[in-house]
Amino acid sequence: MAKKKVLLARNLPEAVIARAEELFDLTVREKTQPMTPSEMRSGLAIYDGMMPSLGDHFSADIFNEFGRPRCKILANFGVGYNHIDVDAARAHSVTVTNTPGAVTDATADIAMTLILMSARRAGEGERLVRSGAWEGWHPTQMLGLHVSGKTVGIVGMGRIGQAIARRCHFGFGMEVLFFNRSEKTVDFPAEQVADLVDMASRCDIVVAATPGGAETRHLIGADVFAAMKQTAHVVNISRGDVVDEAALIAALQAGEIAGAGLDVYEFEPQVPDALRAMENVVLLPHLGTAAEEVRTDMGMMVLDNLVAFFEGREPPNKL
Repeated sequence: MAKKKVLLARNLPEAVIARAEELFDLTVREKTQPMTPSEMRSGLAIYDGMMPSLGDHFSADIFNEFGRPRCKILANFGVGYNHIDVDAARAHSVTVTNTPGAVTDATADIAMTLILMSARRAGEGERLVRSGAWEGWHPTQMLGLHVSGKTVGIVGMGRIGQAIARRCHFGFGMEVLFFNRSEKTVDFPAEQVADLVDMASRCDIVVAATPGGAETRHLIGADVFAAMKQTAHVVNISRGDVVDEAALIAALQAGEIAGAGLDVYEFEPQVPDALRAMENVVLLPHLGTAAEEVRTDMGMMVLDNLVAFFEGREPPNKL
């Protein structure tokens, strides 16, 4: 039986590529930038399955050029899939899968990295040392926010939100509040708050960990920043447009909040000059899952989804 034709839209760790080459008639796209509309359209026509990722915008318009495309599965590399119109895919008999679970701990670790870097002014301090302008230790140098024992508010209490909350509570003795669109029961001390603005007013740190998409776009905006303490920090490891970037910049410039830690951006990879110019903002290049073993696990989940689909089984992570 001929191997299925599969396109990987980005290169992946060696172990994943080796397994994929054994399983499929494989094409690995050489570019690291998102697929262009023409690449997506030709992919739907040429391949039996594809692995898209962040930035590959499979919109309804892309699907609408086909009745039933040859490509019958989009095995997304990543837990977030708001770049794929899943309803449009289903309407054209295309299955969509993702890679939950594998990303949870790595993304939660990056959230903690940003919490600590923002609160303790680590990015600013590192730049000071590199500049050669550091004059040595003194008692009032670069005083930041002590994280232990403070209150954290988690926006979105899914797998990643819970992993962040556990780290905050058990690792730093923090009080955990959370805002979630549905009722959520968790197995550690945490209080669900019905109103996001109310929660923000009570927190020292607010962390965005909710899925992206139309329902959460600009969920954290001017009203949330206005309610926060002037000593508070906001962290985003979810999707860039969950935070209203213009409102965040305005809040930082006005001193409404003390700082921010960002791993994602509203118009990624574009980062506003205003954010890059501020010393009290930590900026990371979307490092959420950037550990080799994590990316390997994610890639293997993509392959598991593809294998199950082509064997006529339900993919483990079908959306």
